[in-house]
Amino acid sequence: MKPKRTILCVDDNEQSLSHRKIMLETRGYRVASFSRGEEALERFLRGDIDLVIADMAMPGLDGPQLIAKIKEMSPQTPAILISSKFRIYDHDSQADVFLTKGMYAPVDLLERVRQLLVRKRGPKRMQQRPAAIARQVGVA
Repeated sequence: MKPKRTILCVDDNEQSLSHRKIMLETRGYRVASFSRGEEALERFLRGDIDLVIADMAMPGLDGPQLIAKIKEMSPQTPAILISSKFRIYDHDSQADVFLTKGMYAPVDLLERVRQLLVRKRGPKRMQQRPAAIARQVGVA
């Protein structure tokens, strides 16, 4: 049996976060869910995160900022940005995939997650833990 992949899921809307978590867990993924970007970044620094799903607009550290920090430390970690806004090009984002709330079916999200995890293949864990990298780049 192959090990479960861990997805970091971040959204300040508790209902959306709960819905995504249940949907992903019923498909065999482990989900670390947070309602604040700062808490999610702390969890990412502990390691073993395979993919990030973040809401764009959150108080404090928003989705694009969170993804930028994660990509700085771990460029190979895939990220999906979800927003209620249609025009992503108005915002600077390093996300691999952008989805608009209400414009995609749950199966679309699951397929994007599957595709990004397949594309990520390679070392299961980074050679250095993200916390060590964060100290090197001055994030932590």
